[in-house]
Amino acid sequence: MSALARIADGRRLTRFVIVGVGAALLLLVLSYLFVRLGMTPFAGSTIAYAIAFAAAYTAQRNWTFEATQGHGRTLPRYFVLQAGCAMTSGVTAHTAVALFGASPLMMSVVTTIVASAVSFVLSSLWVFAPDAS
Repeated sequence: MSALARIADGRRLTRFVIVGVGAALLLLVLSYLFVRLGMTPFAGSTIAYAIAFAAAYTAQRNWTFEATQGHGRTLPRYFVLQAGCAMTSGVTAHTAVALFGASPLMMSVVTTIVASAVSFVLSSLWVFAPDAS
């Protein structure tokens, strides 16, 4: 499948969104649950994030992108991509507010769209892309 076809695949995009929303809900539920059970907010949220990250990686790799490469290749790339998306989110949010005067809601919408688009495209073309043969 060509690089452009990998990005334009509606089935993959739908699965990507389902996994992303599921991971966000998992983070929400687990962080709430862990803190309610007595963990500190920092510990509870950090552990919840690690679990949601692992679940999202596994689902994106196996279901969304149906990757066949080993974890030694895809996991470090996924980690780098997600760290990059975190930085992209910060820059996008700052730019939306500082340069364009965006409201908190508009800033959040734009940031979510940009980070999600970057994550999907780079997951398609780099993280889970098949080896060039």
